[in-house]
Amino acid sequence: MKTTLKSSLQLFAVAALIVIGGQASAATTMAVSPTTKDVAIGANEVYIPGGFDSEADAYVIASGLLPNGCYKWKTADVKHVDAMNHEIQPMATVSQGMCIMVLVPYSKEIRLGK
Repeated sequence: MKTTLKSSLQLFAVAALIVIGGQASAATTMAVSPTTKDVAIGANEVYIPGGFDSEADAYVIASGLLPNGCYKWKTADVKHVDAMNHEIQPMATVSQGMCIMVLVPYSKEIRLGK
């Protein structure tokens, strides 16, 4: 009887370790690779400083508000329509999970080139 009880307890302990180990492995995997995607965001203001010459890189400063703490600035896609016109689309990365639900301001310098 003692042998049966001892082997049953050992079997239960091994099964518990397997279950706990599997859950820890799944939690580690989820922590390492969160789901993210890139989205277009809007700019509230764009400042265009003056004084550029043919030797200087032109740039603008775009600022706006990200919807919540899950959004992080990524880059700005710049399309050069012609020498004097440029279309700028700010981009952000959004991660899934718990986020602080406040507007997050951003202000970034975007290089346009010469």
